[in-house]
Order: sequence, then structure tokens, then C-alpha cells
Amino acid sequence: MAVLSRVLRLRAAGLDRFAVRSFQSSSSWRNSEIDPKAAALPLQRDVKDRNVQWVFLGCPGVGKGTYASKLSTLLGVPHIATGDLVRDELSSKGPLAHQLEEVVNQGKLVSDEIIIDLLSKRLEASAAKGETGFLLDGFPRTIRQAEILEGVTEIDLVINLKLREEALLAKCLGRRICSECGGNYNVATIDIKAEEGNPSMYMAPLLPPPHCASKLISRSDDTEEVVKRRLHIYNEKSQPVEEFYRSWGKLLEFDLPGGIPESWPKLLRALNLEDHDDKQSAAA
Repeated sequence: MAVLSRVLRLRAAGLDRFAVRSFQSSSSWRNSEIDPKAAALPLQRDVKDRNVQWVFLGCPGVGKGTYASKLSTLLGVPHIATGDLVRDELSSKGPLAHQLEEVVNQGKLVSDEIIIDLLSKRLEASAAKGETGFLLDGFPRTIRQAEILEGVTEIDLVINLKLREEALLAKCLGRRICSECGGNYNVATIDIKAEEGNPSMYMAPLLPPPHCASKLISRSDDTEEVVKRRLHIYNEKSQPVEEFYRSWGKLLEFDLPGGIPESWPKLLRALNLEDHDDKQSAAA
């Protein structure tokens, strides 16, 4: 009942006033240099057009937060990560903190009710500040969550990031956080050789600056056993959600070819966006 009341308040607050662009397609799109379906996306989207309402899907550790954060800066819309909402609630020592701690440490998914309640509070705060548009990261993870989200506001694009499992596992185990500034880094060097038709893949580590190097800590849930369990649970749950958005023609499937230097330009091309600052940095 509390969740339903919060959803109704979001409706009343006018969250559905955000401009919605419909990307019409009969099926999902996959990133490709020659994919004719890419024409379904508007050409060269104006980065000042800030009303995008996009969702990032993908396994834990695939890089949803990294790419959503970069797009958030480029488009000027808030990046809302449900993982961050959960961690903020844990650190707040609020009424949900103990329950969340047990779930997270066991590698289980947080219940729909808790996630929707935390997300609803965040969307209410965005509306109160006059923010328009959003990039959701880590939500929805179930059909029920997707249906409730569509009842609150209309999503116009779902970006499904994919990465080979061996690279995913190495990335998750290499994640580090600076205990002082909260910066996110990765100490893993991923160098996968080409085999059985799969191309080689190299992903350089994302190392901290010298003043953070001695302050790095690992997340308590980033153990091999927990990470493998998370990936297994996610894969079981994700297929129906992907199909839900695929059936609406809103799913863009993007296979990450490597690290940020290789993947970011190709993701922008798939979205028909340009990062002028990135181009200037590369040319400098």
C-alpha cells in the first residue's frame, strides 16, 4: 500500500510531464556499423535536449554506472543508480539498513517493494528540484518492476549492455572504492585471447590517483562466490525484462567491445550522439 501511495503521488506531482520520445521499431536493435535498424534513432540528437527517459540494463559489473554517468554529464540529466540508493540507505542506518545488509551480503536481489520505495523517493526529490529526464541504472530487474515503472512514467529507450562472462567476473573482482573520497576504480587488467570465433578483448585497469592508492577497499559483496551467484540470478531474471522492452521496440542491445576508449565512441554512434569535449580531448 505504501508503494502504491507513493506511485500515485508521483503521478500527481506531474512526473509524467517529461517529454517522451518514442523510438518506433518492430524489434530490438543491436549495435553494428551497418545495422539498417540504426535509422530508427533520430540523427545527431541535440545534447541540450534534456528530457530523455532512458534505462540501462546489464549484468552486475558490466559498466552501467560508468556509461550512464558519462551520458548524464553529456545530456545534463540525473543519473539514478538503484545500487547507490541501496548503499545510501545502508550507510544511513535507517529502518531498512539491517534488512538490506543481510540481502546484499548473501548476493541476493533486493525485493521489489524496497527498491520501488527508494526509487520513488528519489524521483520525488528530482521533481521537487525541477530536474527533467533521467537515466535509470539497475532498475527494473523484474517484470513487475518494469510494469510499475511504466505506470509511473514512460520509458523511451532501454540500453542493454552486454559483456563476456569471463570479463564480467574479472571486472567485479577488481572493483575498488576509495574509503576517503568514494571514487570508483578497478585494478583488474583483462586480456582475453581470441578463441572459438570470439575476438580478443583488452580492458586496461582504471587505477586511482596516488593520493587514493593507499585508501582502496573492496565491496563486501565482491567475492567470487557472491559475484557468480549475482550473475546467475541476474541472468534468470533478466530475460523476461529484456523481452518486455523488446516487444515494445524500446530495447537497444549493445555488446561492449572492450574498455571505455573502445566502447564509448561506438555507444555514442549507436545512440546518434556526439561528445564534442571527448573529440577535443582526443585531438589535443
